Amino acid sequence: MIRLLLLLVPVMLVYLAIRWFQKTPPEQVSKWFKKIGWILVVVLMLVLMGTGKLNWLFAMLGVAIAFMVRLMPAILNYAPQLHRLWMSFTAGKQQQYHQQQSNRPPRGNNMSKAEALEVLGLTPGASEEQIIQAHRKLIAKLHPDKGGSNYLAAQINLAKKTLLNS
Repeated sequence: MIRLLLLLVPVMLVYLAIRWFQKTPPEQVSKWFKKIGWILVVVLMLVLMGTGKLNWLFAMLGVAIAFMVRLMPAILNYAPQLHRLWMSFTAGKQQQYHQQQSNRPPRGNNMSKAEALEVLGLTPGASEEQIIQAHRKLIAKLHPDKGGSNYLAAQINLAKKTLLNS
């Protein structure tokens, strides 16, 4: 009877693990595998440290350091090619950044008075106090710190500046 129970428990655990694996999104599964992997590495290191069998790890670390020291002159011979490869990689990243920046709407102080009134929701002939109140009301809703966008906040500020300066 105990043998049957000892066989049934692992089978049930495997069955439940397979069902969990099928129902869970892949991102969460990979996150769990990473956590479990790190826990296993830490437990293994603690067991090896506790039993005094960690010397092979230090030996491999010494071999790796010696290998890197011996390999350093060969790596330095290829330094110009590695530098050129790195520069082409960073140039590609900069080009991608500039393309993203060029897709943004143009920035500048070229907003007409009519556009500024429309942005703040005011009518022509609004007083300075009305402009300030409309600006405060909109910026309180659309400020980037409160979930709004930088672009909208900049447009609201530009509208206020346009109306107050003219």
